[in-house]
Amino acid sequence: MNKEPTRRSGWRIGSALVVCGVLGLSPIQAQQEDADAARNARPQQVELTAYEPVLDSVLDRAWAIDPAKGVETREVAGGVFVVTDGVWQSAFVVTEAGVVVIDAPETYAAKIPVEIAAVTEQPITTLIYSHAHKDHIGGSAVFSDIRGLKIVALSGVAEFLAEKSDPNRLQPTVTFRNELVLHDGGTRIELREAHYHSDEGDTIIYIPEARFLMAVDTIAPGYVPFMGFDLTSNFHEYRKIFESLLAYDFDTIVGGHLSHPGTRADVELSQKFTEDVYKTVKRIHGETDLMAVFVETAEEIGGFDNKYLLFKRFLDIVIDRAATEIVARWRSRLAGVDVWAEDHVRTALIYIRWDD
Repeated sequence: MNKEPTRRSGWRIGSALVVCGVLGLSPIQAQQEDADAARNARPQQVELTAYEPVLDSVLDRAWAIDPAKGVETREVAGGVFVVTDGVWQSAFVVTEAGVVVIDAPETYAAKIPVEIAAVTEQPITTLIYSHAHKDHIGGSAVFSDIRGLKIVALSGVAEFLAEKSDPNRLQPTVTFRNELVLHDGGTRIELREAHYHSDEGDTIIYIPEARFLMAVDTIAPGYVPFMGFDLTSNFHEYRKIFESLLAYDFDTIVGGHLSHPGTRADVELSQKFTEDVYKTVKRIHGETDLMAVFVETAEEIGGFDNKYLLFKRFLDIVIDRAATEIVARWRSRLAGVDVWAEDHVRTALIYIRWDD
């Protein structure tokens, strides 16, 4: 049913018509210009330059990327190579019977066969998926012409990919739950199911002889994790993953992102950061009087009607106080802490308030 405009809505309409008349615009043109301005608006440069520069200690470890190639490939252990474009990371293993590829990032998967051919004449025989996300396996279609290619993934990942029917992510041919051990070309590759990141499951890849570990979207060596603890869907399991990783005997770990592989010390430091965020948020949440914030906010806005606003004010106070502490303690230890501090705190706060 159509309603007559209220006095307030009528005033808004009338005012808009007056403004449009002065500027020589129709109401529709004015709305379009407003939309265009909003769409084309860019963050102020001062906001970007306010962030901390990347630590020198991190830049010193970064692998240089040849612009002509777009990727850097290095052997990190006997027959195990890591490939990166400076943002994503994958790996391949040269065995006596062929090459096992681990992940195919959509940004540079087409370069992986070229990188392999530069170090071995062995054919590509196996592709392992760390998880289902397209940024890590969305380039796998580059291997679609390899006859008899074995594609290994968790059952949950295979089910998800079958439902998505994405031509850029090849369907797995070998699936497993819990654990699977491959013996391709005499090289032992251990696969273990985990649930620290993606809903469909994550695979930890371990090569004992090479003391090589790959756990994608866990750590970014030298940096804090990506937004919201790498967008984890399960912060409870994410907190536990560090002990699981440290139970392995490894020298090199690939976390799937940024400029270089990591070490055991990187895992330990990331664990300390994660626990510091959790404990800080829990302490500040417990110290902040929910009802006192509600009352104070209600006095400012003239009542208790807007319950969402009352609750948001409480959460914002906790987030701001916790993020300020975290940045102060970690800005000289891990890069990017000021970029993602609020997101990390928010993830921990949701867990503490509803699941802890």
